[in-house]
Amino acid sequence: MATAFEHRYTPEEYLARERASLDVRSEYVDGHIYATAGAGLTHNQIVVNLAGELFNALRHGPCRHFVNDMRVKVPRTVMYTYPDVVIVCGSPRLEDAHADTLLNPTVIIEVLSPPTERYDRGDKWGHFRQLESLRTYVLVAQDQMRVETLLKRGDEWIYGEVRGEDAVLVLEPAGCSVPLGAIYERVDLASGRGRAGREAGSMR
Repeated sequence: MATAFEHRYTPEEYLARERASLDVRSEYVDGHIYATAGAGLTHNQIVVNLAGELFNALRHGPCRHFVNDMRVKVPRTVMYTYPDVVIVCGSPRLEDAHADTLLNPTVIIEVLSPPTERYDRGDKWGHFRQLESLRTYVLVAQDQMRVETLLKRGDEWIYGEVRGEDAVLVLEPAGCSVPLGAIYERVDLASGRGRAGREAGSMR
C-alpha cells in the first residue's frame, strides 16, 4: 500500500483520470490510485457464465446486473472499485450525470484469484460492508466448485457456502438462483489453481 509520503489524490482527480483513460481501470482507496491488471481465461469464463445466467434470471424482475466496467463507490469510506458482477434492485443511484458510478448495489460478486483473495476477504469486504444498500456479498472460487456468501439479516452478516455441480447459489435479495454447474460450465478448474484473475497492480 502507499506510504504517507506519496501523493494523495482527491476523488475528483481520480474520476477525471479514470474517465480520460481508455484502456486502464484503477481502484481508488484512501486517496491513492491502484491500477488493476486484466483477467485470465478462467476468471473471464466464470464472469461470462454468471452474466448469462443472471440475464435470464433477472430479465422480468425489478433487479438488473452489470459486469466489470460498472464502477461502485462506497460513500462512507470513499472507495471506488470495479466488482466482477453487481446486481442492483430497484432504481440505480448514480453519483453524477456521467452515469458510470453506482452507489446502491444490492449484491456484489467477486471471483477470487490468488493475488487478490486476501484483499477480497479482508480490506475490500471491510469497505463493502459499509454500503447501506448491500445485502449479499459473494465470493466465487476458481479452483473448485465452491461459492461463499455473506447475507445481511438485520445487523448481522450470515455466512453460507455451497459446493459441487449439483449445488445452487441462492441470491435471496435478488429473488433468483444460479446452479453451480452453470457458473462453472466450460471452466478448467485445474487452470484456476495457477496465477489467475485481476491483480492489485502498482500505484499509478
